[in-house]
Amino acid sequence: MASPIEAVVSPPNPNPNPNPPPSHKKESIHVFWHEGMLKHDTGRGVFDTGMDPGFLDVLENHPENSDRVKNMVSILKSGPIAPFISWHQGRPALTSELLSFHTQEYINELVEADKEQGKIICSGTFLNPGSWDAALLAAGTTTSAMKHILDGQGKIAYALVRPPGHHAQPTQADGYCFLNNAGLAVQLALDSGRNKVAVIDIDVHYGNGTAEGFYHSDKVLTISLHMNHGSWGQSHPQNGTMDELGEGKGFGYNLNIPLPNGTGEKGYMYAITQLVVPAVEKFEPDMMVLVIGQDSSAFDPNGRQCLTMEGYRRIGKRVCEMAEKHSDGCLLIVQEGGYHVTYSAYCLHATLEGVLNFPAPLLSDPIAYYPDNESSSRVAVESIKDYHKEFVPFLKLA
Repeated sequence: MASPIEAVVSPPNPNPNPNPPPSHKKESIHVFWHEGMLKHDTGRGVFDTGMDPGFLDVLENHPENSDRVKNMVSILKSGPIAPFISWHQGRPALTSELLSFHTQEYINELVEADKEQGKIICSGTFLNPGSWDAALLAAGTTTSAMKHILDGQGKIAYALVRPPGHHAQPTQADGYCFLNNAGLAVQLALDSGRNKVAVIDIDVHYGNGTAEGFYHSDKVLTISLHMNHGSWGQSHPQNGTMDELGEGKGFGYNLNIPLPNGTGEKGYMYAITQLVVPAVEKFEPDMMVLVIGQDSSAFDPNGRQCLTMEGYRRIGKRVCEMAEKHSDGCLLIVQEGGYHVTYSAYCLHATLEGVLNFPAPLLSDPIAYYPDNESSSRVAVESIKDYHKEFVPFLKLA
């Protein structure tokens, strides 16, 4: 058996430790998926614009394309983690389910847009033939994954879904997202008797839609670790800054952790240790949701952070430890971004390895080499920690 160090740094051996058992449990991950989500065709153009300027011989696929998810499916079916995966068929959401998070007026707008057989909803976000059906499947598949946990049929479920959802707000689409899959699942947990839900979002972009949906609630703690990108227009008015803390009863229950560009695993783990873990400890959730986007990786075209497989592995492990402590091991994982067609699949595999706490990596990293300098991220985290101590009421409680 290869040592953990050899497994990480030895490129010739991509599968150094085939199928070792998790170190402390045999819990499998219940993956919810439906191939109908592949029918969401986002088109081609200049990156995510859909534009053909007329002077380029080669246009590229929109970053949120079906190939990225096909590789995620295939690595879980054929990669070394496959024996620990249990597959479940997804389903479309009902309109009544959507109204637990979104307004009727907004849903009506999407239904009408679908009838037009092709419409730009907002920048980079295209509702083409097949897109609405895929969005309904993403929403229904995610709530089915949550229900699987709530019904006691499994502790860990992963909704492998597209189009993504965490930017979708109750009244509008944003950032490739139509329906807030994670938000719908969180609301289902609350409606089913869970008292408090903690949402940890590690997508490289601020989970503004999920935050907006629970901005006035003290029952949901939304924590987002993202690059410091600010607002990008009318569809995304939120800045993702540390002063966006929630309102009313929800004040203090939206914690934004904007990290400097170039933050790698050391910086992310420092932020999780110093900010996320203490907040979850104080909040004491009885349900945990991990919102994942592999666009925080060092090689993603849509992000500027530097996570590698090892970083995702460590994050998965730490979040699962929190779930074991606070929610009896119950953890829903929801897929969001991640646009490097091959490396995103590797980072997903690593995340789930961490969740299952394997004693050594199952896959070595094929391309990671970027040096990890945590100095700037430590400064940012300390600043955010000081701000939380001063302004977040529930973190002041003894």
